[in-house]
Amino acid sequence: MGALPPGALALAALLGVCSAVLEVHVGTGSVFSVEGQRVVLPAWYTSRSQKKPYVTWLLDKADADPFQILTYLDGVVKVEETELKPRVGFLYPVHTHNISVFINATRERDSGQYMCTVNVVDDATSTGKNVAVINLTVLAPPACQLRGSPAVGANVTLSCASEKGKPSPTYQWQRMAPTLQVFFPPAQDRARGTLKLTNLSLDMSGLYKCVAENQAGSAECRIILEVHSTSEGAIIAGAVLGSLGALATVAFFARRLVGYRRKKRDGQEEAANEIKEDAVAPKTPSWTRTPPADAISKTSTLSSIAGARDRPYGASPLSDTASVLTAAGSYRGPPRAGGCPPPTNGAPWHPPQPPATPGGLPPSSLARAGAIPVMVPAQSRAGSLV
Repeated sequence: MGALPPGALALAALLGVCSAVLEVHVGTGSVFSVEGQRVVLPAWYTSRSQKKPYVTWLLDKADADPFQILTYLDGVVKVEETELKPRVGFLYPVHTHNISVFINATRERDSGQYMCTVNVVDDATSTGKNVAVINLTVLAPPACQLRGSPAVGANVTLSCASEKGKPSPTYQWQRMAPTLQVFFPPAQDRARGTLKLTNLSLDMSGLYKCVAENQAGSAECRIILEVHSTSEGAIIAGAVLGSLGALATVAFFARRLVGYRRKKRDGQEEAANEIKEDAVAPKTPSWTRTPPADAISKTSTLSSIAGARDRPYGASPLSDTASVLTAAGSYRGPPRAGGCPPPTNGAPWHPPQPPATPGGLPPSSLARAGAIPVMVPAQSRAGSLV
């Protein structure tokens, strides 16, 4: 028996589709994804009607009531106001009977049960045949943490966990190049995602990677372990303490210097405003000193002599001691009676001149100074009184 011609096969396929009732089909009942990736929920429907269908996609979460995320009615696609709105849509045109949807940049909270319902006018369907369900599980990337102080000889624990992973993933730790290393129990706990490193050494420094894996796929995180020696820690601590000590010393001396300057300034101000009780009186200039008593006596005597010579003869009675005879025989005294000059032993006679007062002071000044006129006996050249 020969093969059927291609036209007959096409006609048989068309008759089979027309005889089928409305039914929704899915490619798989469970879809897994890693957070941040794009996911597709595959679905299509069969119907003998050529009219436009009415398609609805809903999301049912364990902690919320079902809500619409996407619809197709009378040839118009509508995305509902949900957190999925900018990331969800139909993968193909609905009139092709392919009603698959896509979700971009999946998140852990996108996990849930997605239900698709299709209704077509003038097309009969069996109960529940027009509804399909797909479960979506989004795996969140694990988080790597370091517990403990990575010093030489110490113990640390590297932890890797993905609390929102569904189903719970398993974990695998390994050390990256250039020193590749895989860890096994009891150092590694694959269920809890922990790796214990004991008695650390400098050679254990490097890059460590944790891979979390379940049916949704795999995700990883990385952490850098830097082991430092205790001597380095002591050096760092010493440097910190030395810096703090130097700062404290500088602050101390700066404070002392400021206090010294302030004290000095205050002392100068007090000295300027204080009257000293033991201050020495200023010395009297030599030109203002009182002359000695003997100088006053001599000055008074000379003044009296000068005052007597200035008076005219006959103004007062003559004294017997007013005239003296010098050793040479000359006569000194008032003019004799008759106006004759005294004998001069042949020498020419000159009237006596009034002697100059000491110090060049005029008699009037001496009189004002309180000088008293006195008579001094004449003395010969030999030093005897005459």
